[in-house]
Amino acid sequence: MNQSDTILNYLKKHESISPVEALTVVGCFRLAARINDLRKQGHNIETKLKKDMNGRRYARYELVSKA
Repeated sequence: MNQSDTILNYLKKHESISPVEALTVVGCFRLAARINDLRKQGHNIETKLKKDMNGRRYARYELVSKA
């Protein structure tokens, strides 16, 4: 199973993923690239910008519908 498949399965189970989760759970350093691959496959994934406790912004990806 490749990283895109693993991320898709994670999204199906948890509905969203952050870069930190992708790194710790999946071992993926390039989450945005894998999300782009999944979008090209037809998966509807939205990007939500969030702020952490220190005010730093990060992207959280949410699975809207499954292809």
